[in-house]
Amino acid sequence: MRFYTRLASTLPSHAFLARAPLATIVIAQLFGTSLWFSVNGVGLALQQAVGLSESDLGLLTIAVQAGFITGTLLIATTGLADRVRASHLFAISAVAGALINAAFIGVADSVSLAVAARFLVGLCLAGIYPLGMKLVVSWTPSNAGSALGWLVGMLTLGIASPHLLRGLTLHLPWQWPLLLASALALLAALMIFKLGVGPHLPAKASGGRPWAGLSAFRQKHFRAAALGYFGHCWELYALWALVPFLVTRELERLSAAPGLQPWLSFAVIALGLPGCVWAGRWSRRVGSARVAVVALATSGMLCLLYPLLGGTSPWLLLTLLGIWGISVIADSAQFSALAAATAPPERLGAALAMMNAIGFGLTIPSIALVTALWVSQGPWVIWWLLPGPVLGLIAMRGLSSSK
Repeated sequence: MRFYTRLASTLPSHAFLARAPLATIVIAQLFGTSLWFSVNGVGLALQQAVGLSESDLGLLTIAVQAGFITGTLLIATTGLADRVRASHLFAISAVAGALINAAFIGVADSVSLAVAARFLVGLCLAGIYPLGMKLVVSWTPSNAGSALGWLVGMLTLGIASPHLLRGLTLHLPWQWPLLLASALALLAALMIFKLGVGPHLPAKASGGRPWAGLSAFRQKHFRAAALGYFGHCWELYALWALVPFLVTRELERLSAAPGLQPWLSFAVIALGLPGCVWAGRWSRRVGSARVAVVALATSGMLCLLYPLLGGTSPWLLLTLLGIWGISVIADSAQFSALAAATAPPERLGAALAMMNAIGFGLTIPSIALVTALWVSQGPWVIWWLLPGPVLGLIAMRGLSSSK
């Protein structure tokens, strides 16, 4: 910890950061989660440089998801999410993820080693995203839907950021965006280590009973929120994995410059940030459950209609992609807020980590399906995502509209 302490001394004082804890956490979340799709941002360059296929890129994305699932299960079942100080676990995870993400550069030409590296990055992300949610609740327990809306919005922007980094370094080697993402993750570690844990939850729980996170599923409303979240997860990350392919398709139909692809991919995913913020604000008036229903129904409708409109104007389809980018993530924070409101406070970290683990487990088959079938089916692969919103909406009938 001496290393962290010396580096953290370069940041503003704890008192300064504590005056704006939510801003500190969400910015750190943005920087830390830039590791998530860092390879996807340079996917086309990797295809040219080392000969990766669309299926290989899908496999690398799945590896991150598998690592994240493994990590969340680990911290949930061992009680680490509630035994270890959240700010420390976040910082350690961000530093480790930054180093492994940079190491990917040296193994990118070996699919097996590249998959292993991305798996380890996902493992580290399990100490960033769920712990970021816990930190938000520890500092701002009231209006959790609004606060978590900012957090998930920054997660979305973080996932979109590799496309932005690639756009900014388009004429530089593909390694640059990866190194920049690692640098951002190191900065995130410093910010959270300096901030610490808020006063509204214990910094460290007295115990960590294995599988404690599963106990939250006994609560009816937690269970309904979790099931809705699982349907949301089936659709979300598979769509994000498809965005570069969908954008490239429309740019080719427009005979536009290929260099626009990373910028438009970034824009589509990054639109989730205002979507999350809007959803958070609206939830303060109508409740998180109602906002989640509207967002999930909207993205589900787009999931149904987009393939049917695949032969229409590329401009229309790009516009629909933008709307989809807003709606597909807007419900995520509201599911988390609903879950946080009904989970046992002393096991909040474990409950959220367990919910994340199961939800992200569902992203693996959906990502595998759409990336493997893209070449043969094109936009029609989107229909494979439709069961997620449909089943999620059915599950949410168990949520009170007052939640």
